[in-house]
Amino acid sequence: MALPCSLSRHCSLLLLVAGVAVLLVGSSTRPCAATLDDDIELIWGASHTYFFMDGPDTESLALSLDEQQGSCFRSKNTYLYGTISMDIKLVEGNSAGVVATIYTISEGPWSYHDEIDLEFLGNVSGQPITLHTNIFANGVGGREQQYYLWFDPTADYHTYSIEWNPKYIVIRVDGKAIRAFKNYEDQGVPYPTWQQQRVYGSLWDADEWATQGGAVKTDWSNAPFVAYYRNYNTTWCRPSPGVSWCGAEPKDSARFDLDQQTLADLQWVNANYRIYDYCTDHKRFNESDFPKECYLQRAGV
Repeated sequence: MALPCSLSRHCSLLLLVAGVAVLLVGSSTRPCAATLDDDIELIWGASHTYFFMDGPDTESLALSLDEQQGSCFRSKNTYLYGTISMDIKLVEGNSAGVVATIYTISEGPWSYHDEIDLEFLGNVSGQPITLHTNIFANGVGGREQQYYLWFDPTADYHTYSIEWNPKYIVIRVDGKAIRAFKNYEDQGVPYPTWQQQRVYGSLWDADEWATQGGAVKTDWSNAPFVAYYRNYNTTWCRPSPGVSWCGAEPKDSARFDLDQQTLADLQWVNANYRIYDYCTDHKRFNESDFPKECYLQRAGV
């Protein structure tokens, strides 16, 4: 679970359909790159953040963490279905205990909140950073999957995306799918279908659990820790022609089926870089106690 902490005004608007705010993006199919200080807001640790020009046309945000405080931003808009992405350069050097995040979360009561998490768990120098993912729906989480990355995420910016539609939640890294969570709501498995979510990013200390189960603590002599964020992009979820919005897409539609490249990416990443999957954790679950979606996935439903 991530620690809680828009679209460019020139190319987007919100349309109310059946009481739900649906993201629309002009006539272009390109993502709209938000101007960071226009479309996100700092909600804590403002003294630990700064905007700067990272090149002639790119505005970036630096989040920092020291022993007194971390920092966090959120989007000014909320979204229901769509793709959200951001370029992130993670903390260099010894980042044990430090967690950087990009995630979405609903704003209703916690007991039935929805959330899609990407958390980057720091490590000691030379050891891989873990990308920890989790999905909550109607207050139910515990769907953790973890990955190493096939590159050094501290050396340069890489693009991390959440693709959310009525059939799948797909998490991508540099366009490559690493995780797909299918909607099994008709089988009794909760799925986020009705609550708008807001985007958050944060940098905070979680040394009680983040690195090697909490065995390695944050070394504050390396502070301040700094992570960089830029190119916040959102694109609307496009339904089939003639369908009013994605939430009205017919159940038997193939609109949001995974394509062959996505399936190949998932197979490659899961075979080579996935290091934890709650659906295979026999220490955590007895064979009869796995979450229902685990059995459905095994059965190829």
